[in-house]
Amino acid sequence: MLGIIVSTTLIALILNLILKKVHLPTIIGYILTGTIIAYTFNLHEAVNNHELREIAEFGVVFLMFTIGLEFSIAHLKKMKREVFLTGSLQIIITTMFVFLIAKYAIGLNTQTAMIIGTALALSSTAIVLKTFNETKEINKPYGRRVLGILIMQDIAVIPILLMISFFSMTEEGNLTLTIGKTIFAAAVLLGLLYFSGKHLLEPFLRYVSQTKSDELFVASVLLLAMGSAYLAYYFGFSYSLGAFIAGMMIAETKFKHQVEADLIPFRNILLGVFFITVGMQISFQIIYDYFLVIILLLPVVMGIKFAVIYGLVRYEDNKRVAFKTALSLIQIGEFSLAILELARSKNLVDPTHSQILIVTIVISMILTPIILKNLSKAAARLIPEDVMMITTTHNVSEDTENHVVVLGYGRFGQAIVQELKAFGQKYVILEHNVKFYQLGKERNEPIVFGNAAQRHILNSVNITKASAVIVAVNNPEVLHLICEAVGDLTHNSKTIVTVTSEADKEALQGLHLEHVVVETNQIARAVVDEVLYCRLD
Repeated sequence: MLGIIVSTTLIALILNLILKKVHLPTIIGYILTGTIIAYTFNLHEAVNNHELREIAEFGVVFLMFTIGLEFSIAHLKKMKREVFLTGSLQIIITTMFVFLIAKYAIGLNTQTAMIIGTALALSSTAIVLKTFNETKEINKPYGRRVLGILIMQDIAVIPILLMISFFSMTEEGNLTLTIGKTIFAAAVLLGLLYFSGKHLLEPFLRYVSQTKSDELFVASVLLLAMGSAYLAYYFGFSYSLGAFIAGMMIAETKFKHQVEADLIPFRNILLGVFFITVGMQISFQIIYDYFLVIILLLPVVMGIKFAVIYGLVRYEDNKRVAFKTALSLIQIGEFSLAILELARSKNLVDPTHSQILIVTIVISMILTPIILKNLSKAAARLIPEDVMMITTTHNVSEDTENHVVVLGYGRFGQAIVQELKAFGQKYVILEHNVKFYQLGKERNEPIVFGNAAQRHILNSVNITKASAVIVAVNNPEVLHLICEAVGDLTHNSKTIVTVTSEADKEALQGLHLEHVVVETNQIARAVVDEVLYCRLD
C-alpha cells in the first residue's frame, strides 16, 4: 500500500509539473494519475471501495464549505433567482430533453431514462468552483450565475436520490412514508444547523481562539466541516449540502477568514484524492468497444446543456454572460457518477449503459479545465458585447489633441480618471461595456461607447493626436487585441499598459510596448515604501 501511495504522489507531481509548464490546470494531472495508477496496479475494483469513495468525497465537502464561507445567508437571499429559478429550470429542462432522447430515440424504459436524464443534467461542482475560486471569477456576473445553478444542482441531488428509492420500491404505500421522512429530516437538519450557527458557533470559536493554540483551532474547524457534513448525511442528504450550510453560518462570524485559511490545505489535498478516484474510473476497454457511441453522446449532451443554460441566462442577461455561464457548465458532474452507481446497484440502469455513461462523464470532466482556461478567449472572439443604440455618446472634435485616451472605465480606469482630473489633464474615455458606459454618462464624463480593438473607433477619439494612451483592461486576450489595434495607429510609442503578472507582460513582447507596468511589482514597491516610512516615523 505504501508503494502505491508513493507512486501516486510521484506520478501526480511529475504530471502536474509538466502541465504547469504548458499552463494547464492540475486537475487534469490528478485524473491522469488515477488512470495510470489503476492500470499499473490493477486497482479498477478499488475505486468502488466505499471507504475510499467517502474519503475522496470529502474534498468536495471542504470545497463546498469554503464556498459557503464566501456566501452568507444574506448573500444567498440576493441570489435566490439564480439558485431557485434559473437553477431549477436548468435541471428540469435538461432532464426532459435527455429523457425524451433516451426513451424514444434509444428505447430505454421510463425509469432508466428519467434517472439518466437527471444524472446528465448535473455539472461538476468540484472542477468549476475550484477553478473559479483560484481565478477569482466566482465574483464576476457569470461566476455568480454558475454558483447559483451549481447550488441548486447540489440541492437537487436529494429529490433525485428519493426518486431512485421510489423506483426501487415494490410496495406502493412506502412512497408517502419516504417523502414524509425526507421532509421531516430536512426540517430537523436545517433547525439544528441554524440553531447551532445562531447561538453556539461564535462563542465556541471565540473560546477556542482564546487558547492561542493553532492546532486546537484547526481541529475545531475540521470538526465543524466534517461534523456538519456527517449530520446532513445522517439525515439522508449529501455531505456537501451540510458543509455548504455550515460554511454560510460561519460566514456570519468574525472568524470567517481565519477558518478559510486553515481549511484550504486540507481541501486541496482531498480534492486531489477525489480527482484521482475519478481517473481510476476510466476504462479503455469500454472506450474501445463503444468509441462511436461515446464520441456521439459527449457532444450531444454538452450541446443540450449549453443550449438550455444559454437560453435561460440570455433571457435575463447579455450574450457574453450567457455564453460564459453555459460554456462553464456543459460538463457532467461528480454527483452524476454516484447517482449512476446507485441506480446500477439497484438494477435500474444496465451495467454496460452505466459504464458508457461513466466514461463519457469522466472525459467531459477532463475537458472542463481546458474549456475554463480558454473561457475569456472564446467569449472575446465569438461573442461581442451586446450592442445598443446610444445616441448621447460623447463627440470628440477633430481639433482635439494632446489629450489622454483611457481605454476602459472599470475600477482601474475610474481610478486613472480621478488622477487625471486631479492633475488637470484633458482626457477621453473609450468603453465597450454598457454598464460602465452608463456609469460614465451619469458622472458626466467625456466617454465614448465603442470597441477599442476596432481601428475606426480608435480614430474617432483622435488617438494619433493623443499625448498618451492608457489601456485599463484586465482581460489578457482582449488586451492583446487592443494593443495590436493601437499599435497599428501609433506604433505603441505612447501606450501605457498595466498587467497583473510577468507572464502577461511577456505575452505582449511582440507588440513593441515601451511602457508596461506590472501591478504586483508596483504594489510591492509601494508596500516597501510604506515600510521605510514606518522606520522613519
